[in-house]
Amino acid sequence: MTTAQTTVAYRSPLYQMTQTTPTVLWNDSAAIDELTYSIENGAVGATCNPVIAAAVLAGDRATWGPRTKALLRELPTATEDTIAWKLVEELSIRAAKLLEPIFETHRGRNGRLSIQTDPRFFRDSDAIVKQALAFSDLAKNMIVKIPVTRAGIPAIEEATYHGVSINATVCFTLPQCIAVAEAVERGLRRREAEGKDIASMGPVCTIMVGRLDDWLKVVMERDGITVDPGYLEWAGVAVFKKTYAIFRERGYRLRLLSAAFRNHMHWSELIGADAVVSPTYAWQKRLNASDVNVIPRIDNPADPRVVDGLLAHFPDFRRAYTEDGISVADFDRFGATRRTLRQFCAACGDLNAFVRDAMIPDPDRAPSA
Repeated sequence: MTTAQTTVAYRSPLYQMTQTTPTVLWNDSAAIDELTYSIENGAVGATCNPVIAAAVLAGDRATWGPRTKALLRELPTATEDTIAWKLVEELSIRAAKLLEPIFETHRGRNGRLSIQTDPRFFRDSDAIVKQALAFSDLAKNMIVKIPVTRAGIPAIEEATYHGVSINATVCFTLPQCIAVAEAVERGLRRREAEGKDIASMGPVCTIMVGRLDDWLKVVMERDGITVDPGYLEWAGVAVFKKTYAIFRERGYRLRLLSAAFRNHMHWSELIGADAVVSPTYAWQKRLNASDVNVIPRIDNPADPRVVDGLLAHFPDFRRAYTEDGISVADFDRFGATRRTLRQFCAACGDLNAFVRDAMIPDPDRAPSA
């Protein structure tokens, strides 16, 4: 360990977690500077989505502005959408390169960069699988995000069968996680039956814990519900803990991943799990500046009074917390799913707008130097 790493280890709660528990850290961004910081603090993977990708491009115009113009010259008939996804691929490849040594050390379980399939394909299994296969070939350590929608579940099975390590996303509930786990198992069993490799695959299922909390807060305001302060900070954590226990009991061969941080419990209450936590760079800085003790808490149950209060007041929490609370056919109708899909689809517009500024410069603006 270098002197710099020793210093980080001494001061960083996240690094302590990675060194003393089975819980691993992935960075929730493909930005190189943010990923570098995260790796210094023990990270062994990274995630990305259209919202993050748009922010990376906008935040590093010195790199991606000239590259966009070069792509426009190389592909003179391409649409802004085509160019935008070329940029997503390239920024993902750059970040994946940084993780390659970790990938080799962990033999495929970690060291992966998540790239998300186009969220506008969420109703089209074939389109999702086709793009997942292409994305998986961009680098040997890619992991491909597929939404947990009605069309996403068969796509997850098919992509897994073809050897793609998947990261299930747009996922908030126990029923979604079980459907993902079963789909991955079907895909793995099909590969095993044909003698194909599965040892180097590293699938995960994300629970967007904070986005479930967000949705229930919307419902609370919309429906005039009153609950004790702080209850809604526990909704995503409670779902994660229950899901993790079921996964261990049934021996599913994929890990859970906690994302969409809104409070420190989205990390601290999950420490000790053989799982992934994926905070943003901003949240990593906050957690590393905190005085939260790094001790295993995954097996500490959520307060039954809190869970009972949520179950009593929020039908959508019951749907999220109960194994048969939502059918696969109804995944697309869940409020948190719709809110997140709308945001991810809107981010595709932001990606296109970034390209459009180079493709068709605004005539009302003074030309840049």
